[in-house]
Amino acid sequence: MAECYVYDAVRTPRGKGRRGGALHTTTPIELMGNALRALSGRNELDTSQVEDVIWGVVEPVLEQGSNIARVGVLAAGWDENVPGVQINRYCSSGLVATNMAAAQVMSGMADLTVSGGVESMSRVPMGSSGGAWAMDPQVAMPLYFVPQGISADLIATKYGYSRNDVDSYSVESQNRAAKAWEEGRFNRSVVPVTDQNGMTVLDRDEYMRPGTSVESLGKLRPAFEMMGRNYGFDGVALQRYPEIESIEHVHHAGNSSGIVDGSAAILLGSKEAGEKLGLKPRARIVSYASVGTEPTIMLTGPSFATEKALKIAGMSADDIDVYEVNEAFAAVVLRFMDAMNVDHAKVNPNGGAIAMGHPLGATGAMLLGTALDELERTGRGTAAITLCVGAGMGTATVIERV
Repeated sequence: MAECYVYDAVRTPRGKGRRGGALHTTTPIELMGNALRALSGRNELDTSQVEDVIWGVVEPVLEQGSNIARVGVLAAGWDENVPGVQINRYCSSGLVATNMAAAQVMSGMADLTVSGGVESMSRVPMGSSGGAWAMDPQVAMPLYFVPQGISADLIATKYGYSRNDVDSYSVESQNRAAKAWEEGRFNRSVVPVTDQNGMTVLDRDEYMRPGTSVESLGKLRPAFEMMGRNYGFDGVALQRYPEIESIEHVHHAGNSSGIVDGSAAILLGSKEAGEKLGLKPRARIVSYASVGTEPTIMLTGPSFATEKALKIAGMSADDIDVYEVNEAFAAVVLRFMDAMNVDHAKVNPNGGAIAMGHPLGATGAMLLGTALDELERTGRGTAAITLCVGAGMGTATVIERV
C-alpha cells in the first residue's frame, strides 16, 4: 500500500452563523473558493494534476446542493478536468472526505487529491435537508430518536459530569483558543475570506468569547431542558436507558459548539506526486476508521473510532502526542478523555468548537490542519483527530509529522 502525505492544509476563519455574522453575505461556494484558491495559490499548484476533490457538506441542499464540490472547483478557477464529489457523514464529513481522498492515494488509484468541506450555517440552517431519522415516526420511534442536545445531557448524566464540570471545561476551551490566537498559532493555516473586489471580509475567528468564566456560564439556562421534559424526549431516552432515573440537563450555548460559517481544504498526495510538483510533505496519514455506536446516546463514538484507528496503526493511546476531539458538547470530550485515559493537557491544546464554532461539513478538515500545526509548533510527532457523529457514529484519523 502506498503512503499518503499531507502537503498542506488551509481554513477560513469561522464567522458567526447568523444574519449579521461577518460571513453571512459570503455564499457557500465562495467560501469553498476562498479555501481552494488559497491552497493552490500558496503551493503554486498546477490544478490539472489534481485527480479528485472530495468535499464534506452536512446540509447538501439549496446553495450547498447540486454537487457543490464539482461546481466549486470550476467556480474557483481550477482546471476543468478536476472532478468533485460531495459527501455527508454528518459532523465528521470533512474528516471522512480526507480519509476517502487519502484512500485513493494509498490504493494507488490516484497520485494527488484534495479534501475539505464547507458549511454556511447562516444561509443553509442545520436540518434543512430533513430526513426520515427525525421526521418519520415509523423510523424515529423504534430507533429511540432524540435530538443531540438530549444525547449530550444523557452522556453527562450517565457518566456523572456535573454542570460545573462541563462549564469548567468550556472556560478552558475559551482560554486556550484566545491564547492560540494571541500567540499566532493559527497563522499558517487561516486564510482570510475576501470578496469579489479582493477586500478582506474576515481574517479571524469571530465566535470566540474571551473572558468567559464559570460564573458567567452559570447564569445560562440549560438549553435542552424544555425540549426534554415538555416534548417527551427525556422519556424516550430513559426508555432506552432505564437504569437512569432522570436526565440532568447541563448543556447550554456556552458549553456546546457554536453555529458558524467556514470552509477548509487539504492537499494530499503520493511521494512521487510531491516530488514532481516540488511539494514538501508535512505529515503522513497513518490510519483512519469510522464506527457505528448506539444512536440514542449518539455521541460516544470518538473513543471507539480512535481505538479502531490506533489498532490498525499498531499503536496505543500513549503513542499519540496531540488529540483533536471535536467539542460538539463539553460532555463528549470529557467522556472521550475518561474512556481513553488521556490527560486534558494532550486534548485540544488550542481550544475547540465551544470557543470557535463548528461549521459542520468543514470541521473535520479544520481539526486535521490544527493538529498538524500543533505538531509542527511543538516538534511532536503524532496526532489523532476524531469527531462524534449524528445517528451514533464516530470517525478518527491518525497522522504523523514528517
